Amino acid sequence: MLDLLSQISALRRPRLLIRAARIGAQTYRRDARLPRLLGYGVTMRLGPTLLKLMALEAEMNEKRESGDAGYSIAAHVDLLTAIMGESQLLRAQTQAAGHMQIT
Repeated sequence: MLDLLSQISALRRPRLLIRAARIGAQTYRRDARLPRLLGYGVTMRLGPTLLKLMALEAEMNEKRESGDAGYSIAAHVDLLTAIMGESQLLRAQTQAAGHMQIT
């Protein structure tokens, strides 16, 4: 999972997109955002969810870079917000697992 977090940290996107996504991530609610992005009725663990979101974001970024008329900055920010929110949840889960002691 740490490799996945490293991949997320290595993403390079325009500053304005990142700023907007950070603001959105402060109030991130998984149950509200993921169904809209991944489909209703889909429940996934953190790792697979992040992989799917990153694949969708990579496609969105290709549209942005190519000047595709179908590109939506709002949808891109929505994806980046979800990635940031999910990565925060994954970090918290990883840290909690690291602090557990076997008795």
